[in-house]
Amino acid sequence: MRTAPPKMTIALCVATVASYFVLSALGSLDMAAVAGGFVPARVSEMPATFALPVWLTPLSATLLHGGLLHLSFNLVMLYYCGREDEVALGRAGVITLYVVGAYAAAAAQYAASPHSPVPMIGASGAVSALVGAYAMLYGQRRPSKLSPEVARWLHIAWLAAAWLAVQLLLGLVSHMQGMAIAWAAHVGGFIAGLVLARPLLRWRYRKA
Repeated sequence: MRTAPPKMTIALCVATVASYFVLSALGSLDMAAVAGGFVPARVSEMPATFALPVWLTPLSATLLHGGLLHLSFNLVMLYYCGREDEVALGRAGVITLYVVGAYAAAAAQYAASPHSPVPMIGASGAVSALVGAYAMLYGQRRPSKLSPEVARWLHIAWLAAAWLAVQLLLGLVSHMQGMAIAWAAHVGGFIAGLVLARPLLRWRYRKA
């Protein structure tokens, strides 16, 4: 049976690509990163006059990328995991994951570096929520003698630990190369996806 096109996932991809190329054509990528990126220090300090309100920047940051490689990686993960999540959770489920993931990512990054003046940009945190939900919905669980609820939470803990290890490794490699990866944001978004996947699935089929 053919499934409906993943319209919400495609819309997110188009918006992300369009934002990058429009800003690139205008030569405004750096300015947009400062104005629309999530800066942890702005949560408790007065932002620059030209910056967006700090509460909005976790979302605006998802439309900002530092280069084509950064953009391409996020697009691949966004489309691959987003379309599968949309099959299971519907359009509302995907956009909920994306938005909550963006804010969870910002909260995690703030917790890790509350005084950082460096803008966090990119859709990685929001995409991590889609990856987490994909892992939760489609990942194969190992046979267990534990109760289903305990086994579920152990499964979540194992996936979260694996994702954390990957992000710490990426963070170490990027630091050695003089780059910065917001690994805490990736972990925060991923955990949000893990936790929200089942509730969103039950909500979608609540009347079934």
